Amino acid sequence: MSPTKNEPSPPRQSPLKRKLEHEENEPSTQQNETSLVSPTRRITRSQSTQALQALPTTLPASPPKRTRSSNSIPTPSPSPTPNSTSPICRLRDTIPPNLILLFIGVNPGIMTGQTGFVYAHPSNRYWKLLYTSGITARRHPPCDTYRLPALYGVGNTNIVARPTRDASMLSKAEMDAGVAVLEEKVRANRPEAVCLVGKSIWEAVWRVRRGRGIRKEEFRYGWQDEGENMGVVRVRDQGEGEGEGWEGARVFVATTTSGLAATMSMAEKEAVWNELGAWVKRRREERGFVAAVN
Repeated sequence: MSPTKNEPSPPRQSPLKRKLEHEENEPSTQQNETSLVSPTRRITRSQSTQALQALPTTLPASPPKRTRSSNSIPTPSPSPTPNSTSPICRLRDTIPPNLILLFIGVNPGIMTGQTGFVYAHPSNRYWKLLYTSGITARRHPPCDTYRLPALYGVGNTNIVARPTRDASMLSKAEMDAGVAVLEEKVRANRPEAVCLVGKSIWEAVWRVRRGRGIRKEEFRYGWQDEGENMGVVRVRDQGEGEGEGWEGARVFVATTTSGLAATMSMAEKEAVWNELGAWVKRRREERGFVAAVN
C-alpha cells in the first residue's frame, strides 16, 4: 500500500552527516593499522626483553689494580756498590814534604782511576809536556807516576778525587769544595810551588777566595802574584811557640793537557809549559837536587 499523503516522510540526511555516521560505525584507518602493527611490535619488544634478560646482570670484573698496602714494607733495592755507582779509583797522591813542584789536576779520568797512574789516557799530553819542557829527562810512561818525586822533585794531586769521563761532568760546587782540601795539603807538605793543570782549577780557587768568578781581563796563564800563594801559614794561625809562619807555595797556572781541549794550539801550550820547566830546572840546580837511583 502506498503511503498516504498524511504520513510524514523520513527526514533527509545531508551527505556530510551520513559520512560521519559511517566513519563512526567503521574502524578508522589508524585503528586498522594499529591492530595490524601492534602484535608485531609486541613480539619485537618481547624478544628484546628476553634477549636483555639473557645477558649477565654484571660485567666481568676487570683485573684489580695492584696497590701497596699502607702496612706493607717496600722491598729495598740492592745497595749500590762502588763498582756499579762510580768508577774505580786506584790513584794515590804523591806529595812528600818539600817538593820543588806539586801538580794539581782537575780530577782523575776513567783510565787513570782504573790504572792508578796520572794522566794515563794515551791522548793526554801531560807526559809529553813534562819532557818537552825539561821537567823530566825523558818521556816517561804513566806507570812511572810514583817515581816522579824521587827522580825530579815533583808530585801530583787533584782538586776533586772522583773519576769522571771528562772534567765537564764536575759541578762548580764540587770544584769549589776541593779548594780547602788543596790548601790543607799544600800547608801540610809545603812544596815550593804548585802548578794548576787547567784554567778551571784557578777559577775555582778565585771563586772561593773572592766570592765571585774571575773576569776575562783578570785571568792569565803563568805565575800569579805572590799574594795568591796557596797554603799560607800565618803566625797567628799557630799556637804560641809552634814555629814561624810560611809564605805559601807560589802558583803557576798551566794549560790543560787533555786531548779533548782544542782552544789552544800545541805550540801555545808548549810556550806556557816551557816557562814552568825552565824554573823547575833552575830550582833543582839551586837546591842541589840529586835524583834517586831506583
